[in-house]
Amino acid sequence: MLPTIPRESSDDQLFVYFLSEGEQAGAEVMKRLTDFLALARRSLDIAVYDMRLEEDLRRQLLQVLQERAAAGVRIRICYDGDKPDTPNVAAGQDPAPPGTGAFVQGLGFPWRRIGGMKLMHNKFVVRDAAAVWTGSLNLTNDAFALMENNVVTLDSPALASSYAEDFEQIWEKENFEGTGDLKTSSATLRFAGQPVAARVMFSPGSGLEIDGEIARRVRGAQRRVRLCSLLINSGTLIAALGHLLADGRVKIDGIFDRTQMEQVFRQWQSVPSNQWKIPAVHQIVERAHLVGKTSTPYTPTSRHDFMHNKVLVIDDTVITGSYNFSRSAQFNAENILFLESAALAQRYSIYIDHLLQKYRA
Repeated sequence: MLPTIPRESSDDQLFVYFLSEGEQAGAEVMKRLTDFLALARRSLDIAVYDMRLEEDLRRQLLQVLQERAAAGVRIRICYDGDKPDTPNVAAGQDPAPPGTGAFVQGLGFPWRRIGGMKLMHNKFVVRDAAAVWTGSLNLTNDAFALMENNVVTLDSPALASSYAEDFEQIWEKENFEGTGDLKTSSATLRFAGQPVAARVMFSPGSGLEIDGEIARRVRGAQRRVRLCSLLINSGTLIAALGHLLADGRVKIDGIFDRTQMEQVFRQWQSVPSNQWKIPAVHQIVERAHLVGKTSTPYTPTSRHDFMHNKVLVIDDTVITGSYNFSRSAQFNAENILFLESAALAQRYSIYIDHLLQKYRA
């Protein structure tokens, strides 16, 4: 199990929750989500990529949503959809997860199917335009019990207003293309009794800027870069990590999903402009001694047990959210947080150490 982690202090405004395969039951995860939802007094805006739950978890979620609706809370849910049964992969189109539309519509609250060539890949809830639930966690049985994920909750009207604006753009357009170009700024929160400088950014509007900012921060690392990520396929990130390794002054380590990266390698092999990434990633894995989780190859109906985090710890900064470190993420609807905090970086490092120990064998 995870090492003992200090509890948050009573005045904290940022909370984190870590998941790992087989280490928490679905009911535990749902309890955290419903506790967050139950505090709503005015509104709940839910942007979700994948939402499919077995009956008991569905009942728990539906109960709290119905109670909030009866108390006058406005509830809206948008989800990734409007993709053909056979997407045009050659044109860059991605499939929507099967079953999410039927599940969301069956809850009985206002919903909108969000179109777009790529993915409406967000996983966030805005409560009363004052608090946010976000991170890498989809709302599915497998995500709750079989995957590695992290959840961040933020009690911050300043940050929540940016999430609310992004949601409103997506909701009104019913398509995420052209959304997310928001001029966000840093807000100060508290975690473990210490200040945290937090900024959120959204793609696709700021996708190119996000990709560049991540690479800039990696290149500027002074002590450490710790990766905890499903994929490593952004060309700018791969190049930045390669330069750091060649320089040799900064420690790089971490964990990724080996099986899912193998599928990416096969895709790159057929695209000449991407073939350089294959030996580059192999070199990063070997020289940094990255640990790879062996998961089940993806199919819509397979066991989904991915190392699903999207986390970078760079010195005392944590970067996390729904945003995979990939070129596709620039064009998806995504959200990503830049969190400056030594205490938070240490909390994530404890989690990463646990996963390294768990999967090194």
